[in-house]
Amino acid sequence: MSKWYELPAPHEDIVLSSRIRLARNLSDFPFESRMSDDQRRQLADKVKAALQDIPVGGTPLSFVEMESLDEIKRYAMVERHEVSREFVKNPKNRMLGLSADESVSIMVNEEDHLRIQVMANGLNLSSAFQLCNEIDDALDAKVDYAFDEKLGYLTTCPTNLGTGLRASVMVHLPALEKSGLMNQLTATINKLGLTIRGTYGEGSKVLGSIYQISNQITLGITEQDAIQNLESIVLQVIENEKHARESLLNDKHRLEDVVCRSLGALRYARLLSSKEFFEEVSNVRLGISLGVIHDVEIPRLNRLMALTGSASVCEREGKNLSPQDRDFVRAGIVRNYL
Repeated sequence: MSKWYELPAPHEDIVLSSRIRLARNLSDFPFESRMSDDQRRQLADKVKAALQDIPVGGTPLSFVEMESLDEIKRYAMVERHEVSREFVKNPKNRMLGLSADESVSIMVNEEDHLRIQVMANGLNLSSAFQLCNEIDDALDAKVDYAFDEKLGYLTTCPTNLGTGLRASVMVHLPALEKSGLMNQLTATINKLGLTIRGTYGEGSKVLGSIYQISNQITLGITEQDAIQNLESIVLQVIENEKHARESLLNDKHRLEDVVCRSLGALRYARLLSSKEFFEEVSNVRLGISLGVIHDVEIPRLNRLMALTGSASVCEREGKNLSPQDRDFVRAGIVRNYL
């Protein structure tokens, strides 16, 4: 089965992915920070029983006890955006429900009792929300959510009160970066009730000109309004990036040189650090978008990004590797794919 990130999608030249995440808590358990180990185990068993009858994409979810995985496997899941970094730091009594194509992941006993997450390729917020909402409704029919008529869904952190919804879009903005407009864009987005973060979310660095744009407001607004607001602003960002990319064609020979050098590095390098990989892939993505490169498809680059994180490389080899050995294996993976 193809993974969600390998499928062609709308605006895939600029938008890598869309994500919908819902925070939910059960009314018959205290918040996660006040739960005992026995209560966490009981909660996991209760959620698993409720989820087993809910098919996703025609197949049931598989369930993973996070304690059963070693550190390498857990952090490889973070790199593939299946789980949060916070979720894997302390795996005890934490469980994951995961769909076959990895688009749906349900984290149990994270900051909240449940984090229901759906990923989709490209700009696909509406379809991701529809699936997430279906799962949420099916669960709601089997368990009692903590809900208040005035405050909405009750969550551990007050910033998630109300809808409990976090919608985010991962975008590739190399031309806006090169034109020096990112600070201006960040300020504008913040004024519109959104936030822009690094490649792996809050507190992370920007790799390969990849940013996450997400909603901040969850209280006093409907899920649909939050999603429509995010999507409309992302569409404007897409247009700004396209305009900035067209300006790069004014010096086409320099653009072609940068892009083709990057493709050559990916195809022939024997050592590739994670940082260098992201930088070269960023240039190649840009080259595909502007018609400089014709023999590489964007879904193939998405697949490479899922395979070449530091933990993912170690997972592939079945052991911890030194930084240089990781760079050697990563380069080999990239050469084989390109």
